[in-house]
Amino acid sequence: MYLSKRVIPLIFILILFSCSNDEGPDFVAVPPRDFAEVEAEDAAELIEYLQTHFYNYEDFDNPPAGFDFRIVLDTIAGDNADKTPLIDQVSSETRSIQSGEFFLDEDVTIDHTFYYLNARPGGGPSPSVADSVFIRYKGSLLTGESFDASENFGVWFDLAQLQGPQQGARGVSEATPFFKSGTDFIENPDGTVTVEGYGVGLMFMPSGLGFFNVPQGIVPAYSPLIFQVDLFAVNPTDHDRDGIPSIQEDLDGDGYLYNDNTDEEAERATGQLIRFSNFLDPDDDQDGTPTREEIILDEEGNLISTPDSDGDGIPDYLDPDTN
Repeated sequence: MYLSKRVIPLIFILILFSCSNDEGPDFVAVPPRDFAEVEAEDAAELIEYLQTHFYNYEDFDNPPAGFDFRIVLDTIAGDNADKTPLIDQVSSETRSIQSGEFFLDEDVTIDHTFYYLNARPGGGPSPSVADSVFIRYKGSLLTGESFDASENFGVWFDLAQLQGPQQGARGVSEATPFFKSGTDFIENPDGTVTVEGYGVGLMFMPSGLGFFNVPQGIVPAYSPLIFQVDLFAVNPTDHDRDGIPSIQEDLDGDGYLYNDNTDEEAERATGQLIRFSNFLDPDDDQDGTPTREEIILDEEGNLISTPDSDGDGIPDYLDPDTN
């Protein structure tokens, strides 16, 4: 599924073109396009789409009998000329994206804006970007063509994994926390589960929060994306099981988990090829004492406190001078 895992990143897109009968095929390596230029084009495309399309908001405002709470998108034209455009109903957020996340030669950071819409507010909790979620989703291009879906069932996704470099559509991780999950879970006689009061939403993202220059099946490079999401359930996570909830390992509070690595210099010094962000590292300061032994947990494993033995303002689990 395109949402959950990306193919191995391609540094260049290889394009095959003419060759003679007595010569092998010639390839031309096409470097990725300028990061800022693509963002500007995507932003304009998204705005135009939101200005010229609507969703079946009237059904959500006054649900007819048997309504399935599925979002239907359409163009504002003809009989639908008086519909309220999406641009008047969505909210927006901006995230700073580094070109290095796509292994680009240029070293720039560009702001990318995504849009989201709560068609049906859920009654349960919202996830963080570090949590796992049980969702039903549909991914499509601005043309309306669907490229991936779990329309008739829910699947679990790790939002932190989606947020990771080259792992998936990061915009899904960034937008899902603005929705709320369901409330009541009813076990049916056939073994299935019915969720009541779940959130239903839309998210619109530029390619810099999607797959950027790497084609994914029918998804061309540099494609803005649309995801429809039904958020059923949330599972708070502690990926490395060190006792610190993953979201609390976002030390700089920027909502991005992969740039927080307390012991990166020590990992480099020891020649460690793979360096682990704190939320994936069971010994965050690489002092030989597991993080779990440098904090205080209750009997159920919930974090109570993070002692600072030497009083230097750095908790023991992040301070290699204490163990």
